[in-house]
Amino acid sequence: MKNQADVINRVEIVFQDRPKIVEMFKACYKNTLETTLSYDEQTETSFMVTGDIPAMWLRDSVNQLRPYLLIAEHDESLQRVIEGVIKKLKICVLHDPYANAFNEENNNKGHQTDLTKMTGNVWERKYEIDSLCSPIQLSYLYWKNTGKSNHFDDLFFKVILNILDVWETEQEHFKKSDYTFQRPGARYTSILPNDGQGTKVSYTGMTWSGFRPSDDRCEYGYLIPSNMFATVVLNYILEINNFFYQDMTLAERVETLRNLIQDGIKKNAVINDSDFGEVYAYEVDGLGNTLIMDDANVPSLLSLPYIGYCDVEDEIYQNTRKMILSKKNPYYFEGEFAKGIGSPHTHPDYIWHISLAVEGMTSINPADHQRLLDYFEKTDADTNLVHEGFHKDDPFVYTREWFSWSNAMFVEYIMKLCGLEIKTV
Repeated sequence: MKNQADVINRVEIVFQDRPKIVEMFKACYKNTLETTLSYDEQTETSFMVTGDIPAMWLRDSVNQLRPYLLIAEHDESLQRVIEGVIKKLKICVLHDPYANAFNEENNNKGHQTDLTKMTGNVWERKYEIDSLCSPIQLSYLYWKNTGKSNHFDDLFFKVILNILDVWETEQEHFKKSDYTFQRPGARYTSILPNDGQGTKVSYTGMTWSGFRPSDDRCEYGYLIPSNMFATVVLNYILEINNFFYQDMTLAERVETLRNLIQDGIKKNAVINDSDFGEVYAYEVDGLGNTLIMDDANVPSLLSLPYIGYCDVEDEIYQNTRKMILSKKNPYYFEGEFAKGIGSPHTHPDYIWHISLAVEGMTSINPADHQRLLDYFEKTDADTNLVHEGFHKDDPFVYTREWFSWSNAMFVEYIMKLCGLEIKTV
């Protein structure tokens, strides 16, 4: 595939019997590049809003760009945009590695009254492991899909060191970290207990997270899907270091951290469920408490093959998949128009389009794909775009008119069904 027209043409051929899917794909595919990006010629950076919120989320911006990596090798203007995003992400992480969302400039917009170390450049400072995984992931995938490597510069090396500093510090959150977060007057999901430190945890080797990819607080400090994502990204760093930096001290440090996190996952996150066998918990605290659930936002337990943590046929993953796509998951909903995973971030009975796309991208069952395509056709509320959450019995009742991450996940799913997948190794 060399350009957007080639991609659209392939989708039109594969889905000639589903014109609605084709129209949705075209609308969603164009949405990100046409509506969410601004490029600064002077700084050579790209600022990317998540949609109807005028801020740049580290995680969202990476996921918004993933579908375009397929054609970036042959499109210099697209390369400029993606490299601009990578540069902006590096600047953001070095400014504050605990922030999840940033302003375009130092304008004091966003949640400036939050009780944490805010600056005018930061929109929101909810610390989430995956926010630090995402810039590394985009940088790695851009290299793999285009062969371009200029972004692996001294600044990128500093970003790696900054991320490692945070993850190592947060292995012993209550002993070493000064990060706290509270939001006066907000829902409990935006307030960490214990004066903003979060619930008590014990050392496990894993790294602590204050918030989930949904921007809701963790009930227990060790968020398993995000720790799994961290091990994937640490492997990316090892490969990048081997090719571009050859720093033995860095390699040893990364391997040690990766192994500690992985051992912590094995010892604390695998539980024996009476109905499903060995499964992964969503969160643990190292003190014996576990949370059984899954959330629509990626990384999730459902997304483990998608993020590169395990094979889709892995036994524990399959057991976990069956569990979270059942009533055992308190955020799994079944209704008149669809069944799937939602989030405590939205009201009960709201299914997320992101989770439906992930369910499709991690299924090898053709019947699942036909069912999910039916869901997408029936739940766009006649907008040809997908949303955040929609009511399981009324898709015209939904949240977020303009949510670019969700549109991108739908695009990536449809591309995969057409045999169009980005390189991930």
